[in-house]
Amino acid sequence: MSSEILINVTPSETRAVVVDNGVLQEVFIERTEARGLVGSIFKGKVCRVLPGMQAAFVEIGLARAAFLHASDISIPQGQTGDLQEMKVPTITSLLREGQELLVQVIKDPMGTKGARLTTQLSVSSRYLVYMPETQGIGVSLKIESEQERQRLKACLAQHLGSTSGGYIVRTAAEGVSEVELITDLEFLHRLWQRLGENRSSVKCGEPLYQDLPLALRSLRDLVTPDIERIRIDSGETYRKAIKFAESFIPDSLPQIEHYKGERPLFDLFNVEDEIQKALERKVPLKSGGYLIFDQTEAMTTVDVNTGGFVGHKNLEETIFKTNLEAAHAIARQLRVRNLGGIIIIDFIDMEEQEHRDQVLRSLEKAMETDRARHNICAVSELGLVEMTRKRTRESLGHILCEPCPCCNGKGYAKSAESVCYEIFREIMREAKQYETSQFLVLASQDIIDRLNDQDSTNVAELEQFIGKPILFQCESEYNREQFNVVLM
Repeated sequence: MSSEILINVTPSETRAVVVDNGVLQEVFIERTEARGLVGSIFKGKVCRVLPGMQAAFVEIGLARAAFLHASDISIPQGQTGDLQEMKVPTITSLLREGQELLVQVIKDPMGTKGARLTTQLSVSSRYLVYMPETQGIGVSLKIESEQERQRLKACLAQHLGSTSGGYIVRTAAEGVSEVELITDLEFLHRLWQRLGENRSSVKCGEPLYQDLPLALRSLRDLVTPDIERIRIDSGETYRKAIKFAESFIPDSLPQIEHYKGERPLFDLFNVEDEIQKALERKVPLKSGGYLIFDQTEAMTTVDVNTGGFVGHKNLEETIFKTNLEAAHAIARQLRVRNLGGIIIIDFIDMEEQEHRDQVLRSLEKAMETDRARHNICAVSELGLVEMTRKRTRESLGHILCEPCPCCNGKGYAKSAESVCYEIFREIMREAKQYETSQFLVLASQDIIDRLNDQDSTNVAELEQFIGKPILFQCESEYNREQFNVVLM
């Protein structure tokens, strides 16, 4: 599989995408005015302790106080179970209001929720995650070879000596030499020492440490042996990338290119079009079927439909093939749209158990390349596939869009007919309460057109009933659901 990373840089925004065989797989966006905070370390102040929730709110200089749960204050369990575990004490025994402490952002603010924090600090490099306050060595579960896992752990343990702290070996470390691993180890120690020296000079609400900008973070986190090329369309960012790669990932230097083509970089693989498609509810499948994505506060639902696909053999075979194609499309869309949390997939009902098992296996296989931690459950009693996908940043739709000003995010608006009848009721209400010589209705153009056309008979009957004339005035800035009835 040939993969590329494309990095598009403008003064206000940086975008990075991963493309496999010409098909968009992942999108990352970072805006200058709203940089992601995940990984940043702040000096915070506890503003409120909530014993009933086993949590506290901490001020770190953002618009909303951040959330810190008691379980994020204790030593976390390592993914492989190698790191020491510790029973979670009560929040009141850990924190008090007004207390200052160092915290790290593990989830960006999303919607109405503030950032999520941990006091279990960590700093990352290309191959390692260093956690100064824990002990032990963990290895990413995505490194499946037991021999390689043991090699990496032994290599690291050999050079730790009396050094304190816990480590997680990242997926990118698979197959790297001992020299590369130890270089990373030394870099992390120097970084942590520098942070310790700056700790006393940082004020509450200020960052002690911020993660790399998106362009360099992409080199650190996204470069794998499958990546054949990394194209950057900014000369300044290209030079920074080269300097960063020379220090940390010299093997990737031949892949990094400064793109100088006349066409915009994201036009090479129709990336712009794919991003626009990822904002739509409906996703067409090649067979003629389609998917419907609905993202809500609680969960994301995916509905699979055969659409125009009629198949060649029988209904069960048609449904099975549609579901198989949908499984691969859903896995890709979850990555591109960066959908997280609870995800419910409503595949088309299949009668044969073997078909249901194959579709589930197909979904699991398609999700194997997903960097985000996820868990796929068996088919529920209602025939739904339930899964979770770790969410650390806003989805693509939430980054690029905002609630519709006309429908306030409902996804639908009242019909013109319904609004006209609301106007009639409001006129009746005011006619009974107030004395006036006439009424003036202010509304949008389509409402005024309907009142003067289809509902003109109703208006005439209403005028006769209340004994007052009704005048209309178009307000160009009103949306369909807005109107005012003015007494004159």
